[in-house]
Amino acid sequence: MKIFQKEVKLKSRERGFHLITEEIISQFSEIKNIEIGFLQVFIKHTSAGLTINENADPTVREDFETHFDKMVPENQSNYKHTLEGPDDMPAHIKSSLTGSSVLIPVTNGKLNLGTWQGIYLCEHRNHGGARKVVITAYGN
Repeated sequence: MKIFQKEVKLKSRERGFHLITEEIISQFSEIKNIEIGFLQVFIKHTSAGLTINENADPTVREDFETHFDKMVPENQSNYKHTLEGPDDMPAHIKSSLTGSSVLIPVTNGKLNLGTWQGIYLCEHRNHGGARKVVITAYGN
């Protein structure tokens, strides 16, 4: 079994759901060495998350943001963790909902995603800054 791992810094993005599939692939050429296996992407932050979803229609990403903001609103009187601003505690909750990693099959050195699937960075802070992810590929 082959195992490759790399920590990558993603460019800074504003709050929202952003496709990062190409950014991940372009910074991790080692994936070409895996014929059959998996790629795991893990984000090293507690106020941003990762998910896989629609990669073609940008309104899907807009609808995600709208729904998450309604589901987990800012400025709630029951939040105790508020020192870092009104978007911080909601960002922690949202990142738990989206998750901190995705696992994708690799076939013949390429991600084996569905036709309309892509990897999203779910940025839940207004100004989260550059995010770090650990990318691990393993298989034969």
